[in-house]
Amino acid sequence: MRTSVRNLAALAAAALLCLTPWVATADPAPAQCHDFFLPVPQGQLAATLCQPSGSTDTVMVLMSGSNYNGTYWDFQYAPQTYNFRRAMNDAGYATLIVDRLGTGRSTHPPSATLTATATAAALHEIVQGLRHGLAGAAPFAKVVTVGHSLTSGTSVMEATAHHDVDGVLLTGYSHALNIPEVLGVIATYHPAVEEARFADRGYDPGYLVSRPGTRLHDFFTPENVEPEVLAQDEANKEVFSLTEYPDGLTSTLPGMSSLITAPVLVVDGGRDRLSCGETYAVCTDTATLYAEEAPYFAPAARLRTFVLPESGHSVNLARNTREYQMAVLDWMRTVVAPKP
Repeated sequence: MRTSVRNLAALAAAALLCLTPWVATADPAPAQCHDFFLPVPQGQLAATLCQPSGSTDTVMVLMSGSNYNGTYWDFQYAPQTYNFRRAMNDAGYATLIVDRLGTGRSTHPPSATLTATATAAALHEIVQGLRHGLAGAAPFAKVVTVGHSLTSGTSVMEATAHHDVDGVLLTGYSHALNIPEVLGVIATYHPAVEEARFADRGYDPGYLVSRPGTRLHDFFTPENVEPEVLAQDEANKEVFSLTEYPDGLTSTLPGMSSLITAPVLVVDGGRDRLSCGETYAVCTDTATLYAEEAPYFAPAARLRTFVLPESGHSVNLARNTREYQMAVLDWMRTVVAPKP
């Protein structure tokens, strides 16, 4: 079922009536990484820039969606399999992980002030900063935005407004949101202050988090997630505000994505209950996803798609996530930043 304006409005209203954490650990890869903060109107964003061992002119900006923060991209359990940041660095690309406002080590302003529009504006400033030299790094010739779920939406918003990126990777995203399932997932959220580990952090009641034990249903499939990964995912779960959803979800309506002029790769799990329509039909396979999504993109996007079989919404943490990493690297090498 395609998302209608009416359904989107209902979803936004339900959301407003009714998420991602940072764990400091040793870097598992030989990439050179350093942490810093980026100023924004509402505070500052926590960022980590990792440079590969060799030289590169290409950087990938990794921002996680609701329920996650930078640990989604820099996962520390079995990093040779699940660490997306490391896989990209090992392939010769720089990465910049950025926590959205309200998550991780970034500033936590009043929850009602958080919006996807502000995140998209911050992403634009980050892209420009990387092109001119950010935090002491040399300027990058190519900048690719990489989003998951909510931040796939903000990547679409940034790319259509500014046309200043060289590639847009959208994961956990499509124009076929399953509205009943999205509402069902929203129903599993509750105020973060109701959990002991978040109660003394100064969050207002608008900061939400997934209830204990619900993430397997919401973001995974039982047969395609390791028990230890699921345990780490629960330990790393992050807060967020549903005020980020209404404007962020406009990116899934027809029209906006057709304005993107940079190459696009859309990746979904074959059993993503949020992004694959009713009965998962949109994500039957890579060709089906392409046929469904192609009408929403202009030829300039040179659209590619990839379906990770048996994966839920969180493709970075599926048992077979290496297949998705290889698909991303193939797109980077052949479309976005081909080697001479």
